[in-house]
Amino acid sequence: MNFQKVALSAGLYFIGVPIGTARDITLRALDVLASADVLAAEDTRSLRRLMDIHGVPLAGRPLVALHDHSGAGVTERLIRAIEEGRSVAYASEAGMPLIADPGFELSRAVGQAGHMLTCAPGPSAILTALVLAGLPTDAFHFAGFLPNAKAARRSALETLRDVPGTLVFYESPKRLAAMLEDAQATLGATRSAAVCRELTKKFEEIRRGTLRELAEAYAGNAPKGEVVVLIDRNRSETISEDNLRGDLEGALEGMSMRDAVDMVSKAHKLPRRQVYQLALELSKG
Repeated sequence: MNFQKVALSAGLYFIGVPIGTARDITLRALDVLASADVLAAEDTRSLRRLMDIHGVPLAGRPLVALHDHSGAGVTERLIRAIEEGRSVAYASEAGMPLIADPGFELSRAVGQAGHMLTCAPGPSAILTALVLAGLPTDAFHFAGFLPNAKAARRSALETLRDVPGTLVFYESPKRLAAMLEDAQATLGATRSAAVCRELTKKFEEIRRGTLRELAEAYAGNAPKGEVVVLIDRNRSETISEDNLRGDLEGALEGMSMRDAVDMVSKAHKLPRRQVYQLALELSKG
């Protein structure tokens, strides 16, 4: 047994758990799981499996499900436990709580009530992907999951076009090809990017290339497993004719000429008339 039972003060203890490989858990996280009076989890079954792997007994302690559909009653129950002098540990299904995972409402409620809250940090798919992607890490922007609908997704990407740092997204493998296609049309086909899949797991894979190359690689080829997409910051102060033509061709494949011209002219900060003339040439060719 690697854990120790320790005395925990009343309060909330967030726990970072592995994103794949069970042995990535920290010793402190195991100590908290073994010692807390009340356990809460986004997925109680996955937490029980993790505890079983590491030999941490439940020992009759309450195990409460807290996820996006739990309702306010569960949060109130956990706050009452803290007010009664008990320690409460909360774990997401994988990775760090609150990072594209539940826990925010619980964190805010406990803080507003003036109770102690802390975190036993652990693995994060965001940081792991940044280390492996080969893109700059001096500044980054985590945008979570993009909208499902094409128009909304392209609009969200457009707002991120000039963020001065590496863009990081979580994405469903089923939507990956569409997301990359929209990203190249909106952000520019020549931007460097990386697709990180199944991080820390047996079939971990990192694919690097331009957005155009990655969009072509995944077109009609949905991968399996958890996916993180990273896109380099905008580095082009001026746009070449070839890049402009490529971005416009990509936009015209899924949009009307008017919408494609509007989007590309805004993306490259060019006069609409200039982009419209190129669109007319492409339509004739």
